[in-house]
Amino acid sequence: MRAFIGRLAYPEPGLDAEHAVQHQDMDKAIIEKRTESADVPTTKVSFGPFCLLPTQFLLLEGDKPVPLGSRALEILIALLERRGELVSKQDLMARVWPNLFVEPSNLTVHMSALRRALRDGQGGNRFIINIRGRGYRFVASVDVSGHGN
Repeated sequence: MRAFIGRLAYPEPGLDAEHAVQHQDMDKAIIEKRTESADVPTTKVSFGPFCLLPTQFLLLEGDKPVPLGSRALEILIALLERRGELVSKQDLMARVWPNLFVEPSNLTVHMSALRRALRDGQGGNRFIINIRGRGYRFVASVDVSGHGN
């Protein structure tokens, strides 16, 4: 377990500090992986009033950035990559928290934040459905296109 202070994670007394450092290195590697290929055309994924630029790890509504945490964005990217398919809770947790054990409630918390940001279920918008006990499916129409820098 780690104690969280602000955005920094500190190991609890008696636990391995090396694990916390490895986790921070893993997060850094994920971010670098997303931003390392600046010369590759950016893919643009549009749905409803939203536009996702996955390589920039950015969700826009119109031209305004949507404030959304990295875990919720990772969930959205995973669902969009397999849109129309059931994505199991286990698959999502393995993708969002690789090589870590986290309580299933973490997925629920970040999924709620994602749905809130998308206003899913409001005003006739339906983007993500839950298949009780199994996982989630992205159900909205999606347009994928190349997008120059």
